[in-house]
Amino acid sequence: MIWQTTKGITIQVVSEYSQEHSKPSYKKFVHSYHINIINDSEHTVQLLRRHWYIHDSDQTIREVEGSGVIGEQPIIRSGDNHTYLSWSALHTTIGKMHGNYTMINLDTNEKFTVEIPEFPLVADHKLN
Repeated sequence: MIWQTTKGITIQVVSEYSQEHSKPSYKKFVHSYHINIINDSEHTVQLLRRHWYIHDSDQTIREVEGSGVIGEQPIIRSGDNHTYLSWSALHTTIGKMHGNYTMINLDTNEKFTVEIPEFPLVADHKLN
């Protein structure tokens, strides 16, 4: 597990190669990632936007931006957490992802950025 805390919001990430959804002969290597967002601040927050940087080992970088996560803009009360599962496909066997969430403090209406720590995406057969 990889984690990072920004302004009392901890992002935990666990990634896993998905052999069943990958097609190496077509240069498609699919990885799932489980995100846990923990609100250890004193305030209720809402996740508004995501911004991802997805790196393949051939130096290709894709950016993905959008509203919320998996169709939701979750509200996370102080002491609570929000988890979700998503995925990304690479065209190389090794890569990485990182990014940030734009959140709003619902008590003060202040928007702020929470960093998503960099995590590896490695096809299982590359671990031998």
